[in-house]
Amino acid sequence: MLKLSRLTDYAAVVMAQIARHPSASHTAADLAGAVQLPHPTVSKTLKMLVKAGLLDSQRGAQGGYRLARPASHITAADIISAIEGPVAMTECSQAEGECELAATCGVADNWQRVSLAIRTLLESVTLAHLADTTPIKLPVQLPIQTINLSAASA
Repeated sequence: MLKLSRLTDYAAVVMAQIARHPSASHTAADLAGAVQLPHPTVSKTLKMLVKAGLLDSQRGAQGGYRLARPASHITAADIISAIEGPVAMTECSQAEGECELAATCGVADNWQRVSLAIRTLLESVTLAHLADTTPIKLPVQLPIQTINLSAASA
């Protein structure tokens, strides 16, 4: 089963909460209360999101966290990558030349195709979509046949 970590799920929840009130400055304590998550978990998540450049933080009495860019310019792939690392099905899907079995594998190109399709879909879902309580309408069929594999290795 493909499954995101709980921390990644929490990161998306926290980011969506911030995106729903983009002009406000959010403290870790306020966010923890709003999304009903433990304060230490929210604090850890916020630090990772700041490090990834998705949030800005400001110290002081008027401080807190804000989106580093508009919610429409932050993707689900950005949030996942901030917590989990690069989105890839296998090591060889992430970077060429890092697999001992590359010469005999025979499935690497297809795993790269799957990884690219997943990344493409995750990059099409923005934080603005995630923050909206209306369900996302996905295409009936992904345009996998139009994905250029040479672009994945670039």
